[in-house]
Amino acid sequence: MDEIVDEEISIGDYVLTGGELPSMVLIDSVSRYVDGVINKESIEEESFSNGNLLEYPQYTRPEEFHGVKVPEVLLSGHHENIEKWRKEKSLEITKKKRPEIR
Repeated sequence: MDEIVDEEISIGDYVLTGGELPSMVLIDSVSRYVDGVINKESIEEESFSNGNLLEYPQYTRPEEFHGVKVPEVLLSGHHENIEKWRKEKSLEITKKKRPEIR
């Protein structure tokens, strides 16, 4: 391996049944940066594009689903407050789930 492999890329610390799944993960993650594959704004807002923070929670319609309500700030239309909420939630989630990347 040391003689023919010039780079090793890890997708995590776990064992899979073959190389197909890690190959697809790598292809998917790289292809997202090819023009036209995905909306550029989406890439700029997702995890690891915003200072290594995990992404904030996502909500959709209806405004309440299975007893979970969309936070009022997201319904307010106040973009500055929404951005502040997203940043706070990203910090909370990162601290809880991935404290080593803070």
